[in-house]
Amino acid sequence: MLTTSAPLATAIKARHIHLQFGNKLILNDLNLDIYQGQVTALLGPNGTGKSSLLKILSGEQSLSKKPKLTNNDQEPTLHYFGKAQQDWDKSQLAKQLGMLPQQSTLTFPFLAKEVVELGGIPLSLNNHDLKQTTQKTMATVGISDLSERSYPSLSGGEKQRVHLARVLTQLSSAADNCIFMLDEPTSALDLAHQHRTLSLAKTMADNGATVIIVLHDLNLTAQYADRILLLNQGEIIADGTPWETLTPKNISQVYGYPTFIQPHPTYGFPVVYPV
Repeated sequence: MLTTSAPLATAIKARHIHLQFGNKLILNDLNLDIYQGQVTALLGPNGTGKSSLLKILSGEQSLSKKPKLTNNDQEPTLHYFGKAQQDWDKSQLAKQLGMLPQQSTLTFPFLAKEVVELGGIPLSLNNHDLKQTTQKTMATVGISDLSERSYPSLSGGEKQRVHLARVLTQLSSAADNCIFMLDEPTSALDLAHQHRTLSLAKTMADNGATVIIVLHDLNLTAQYADRILLLNQGEIIADGTPWETLTPKNISQVYGYPTFIQPHPTYGFPVVYPV
């Protein structure tokens, strides 16, 4: 939690993050630090820049310079574990930073296990070690039974879990010194697999990994996030624990809908109810 007495190590340091498409401002000069050992959730309404911010933090989207208004405007910068993004060897960074996208356009008739094995490309594993690693990650995600299935024949939720195992394979050599980004990882999952996926992400963070998740469900976010960045119209409206960010005032401001909040009767995280 943010209230821990021990200082948290900074995994990502982002400064002056700006994104604009034509006249539409997506992200407006954001400055943020993301810490190891936490689940940081990006929350906000559709079109508010959550996925765009995640793509910038992952390096998928290039840093964009702010249109120059004055000579004092500063350049955008991004650091991973204290090293500037451009100074990283790409093959080494691929072992420590993994991104689970919302969806994949993969259409080749691979078996599910072969898709998971794609995560081993940066690792230079021999065939035996690669198979052992992928078997382990597939078991962790609970998809061992899908191993010999054709990937195109899988349901949307099954494909999402296959790619989760693929990214875990990619990060397998980094232990807990990794950055794991997930863009709406529960969108195609049923109730049980939603919680299993987020529980896995939470366990990784508890063991020292840096986890960043884009979510839409306020109550799932409240249950699993240590820290929530609440975005609206390219700005960070609130930044803090679930209790600090998920207030009726903040939710009304961002979503335009009244709510009331009560603590979960067993676990104490805030539960959001629409009025």
